[in-house]
Amino acid sequence: MNNGRDHRIDFFRGLALIFIFWDHVPDNPLAQLTVRNFGFSDAAEIFVFLAGYASILAYGRIARRDGMLVAGVRILRRTWVLYVVHIFLLTLLMGIVFVANNHVETRDMVQQMGLEYFVGNPQQALADELLLRFKPNLTDPLPLYIVLLLTLPLTLPLMLRKLEVAVGLSIALYLMVPLFGWNLRAYEGGGVWYFNPVAWQLLFILGGACALRSETATPAQASPLRQQPLFLMAAVYVLIAGMLTFSEKWPDLHTALVSTLQLDALYPISKTDLAPARLLHFLALVYVVARLLPTSSTWLENWPARQTCRMGRYSLEVFCLGVLLAPLADMANALAGDTRPMQVTTAIVGLGLMMLMANGLELNKRLGRYKTAVAV
Repeated sequence: MNNGRDHRIDFFRGLALIFIFWDHVPDNPLAQLTVRNFGFSDAAEIFVFLAGYASILAYGRIARRDGMLVAGVRILRRTWVLYVVHIFLLTLLMGIVFVANNHVETRDMVQQMGLEYFVGNPQQALADELLLRFKPNLTDPLPLYIVLLLTLPLTLPLMLRKLEVAVGLSIALYLMVPLFGWNLRAYEGGGVWYFNPVAWQLLFILGGACALRSETATPAQASPLRQQPLFLMAAVYVLIAGMLTFSEKWPDLHTALVSTLQLDALYPISKTDLAPARLLHFLALVYVVARLLPTSSTWLENWPARQTCRMGRYSLEVFCLGVLLAPLADMANALAGDTRPMQVTTAIVGLGLMMLMANGLELNKRLGRYKTAVAV
């Protein structure tokens, strides 16, 4: 912790941004290292959970200090910023994809990015884009975050007063998804939202609940991990999920494992509706990691960890850059014949550019503070 900021949260947000970028580049060898290869959940869960954690922690403090009205205005102002950023990001992304598609012959990048609707119906697509109904591939997390943040002025007061009730209502809403199929509609013929806000709101609320609990929790003398049943159950679930997911690289082995363990009913595991298997895996993973992590932040003092924290600190800007870099990396890979060395190179160069942006933003922030201090 430093100045009230938990750098562990910044670290895992930065790690999620790296994973998201690598996962977004087709056939990227480094994507084999991301969390999605070792369990049912992936970086999207990390992103949403920590968005809830950071948002509710920050605006909860503002609400306690300045009142709910001020917090609500700040939330809506931030939501507007995210909306403008999303529209600007889509404009840049579509421009990059159309230019890249003119130079790549081995694949249709317009189709790959889900832009056929825009090509066929440009006027309606622009209208749907403004209404968050048309979302090309790679851009789904931001509209989800916008909707979740837009509802925060309604949920935050209840969370600050009756946290258990707020979490209970969130769970009840989550359970309505499989019963009634609730989701937001996409553009005409486009089905529904890829990230169902009615389901994913639970992860956002749970992140906020953990943040609020962390403010009031008192350190307790914990028994050894091997004597903690909840930790053992969570660890076993994480290991089984990892084994099943990793075995998907060998379909025959995976089928045999699922059949042997009698887990056929577990599949398919929906990402859109945040299937219980995904949700439980992520929560188990969070619990295991939280119990294993050192209570101090000394492990974050090395250079790679500091760079990862810095990216997490500027998560919006770095996320947007990663979205724009993904099709550029794919284009470079295609032009180089999709060779393995080139795929690794573009993944590392992209990561380097994300780090460079985070460092530039940090430097700009420090210069701003210096100018303010000099002026005073």
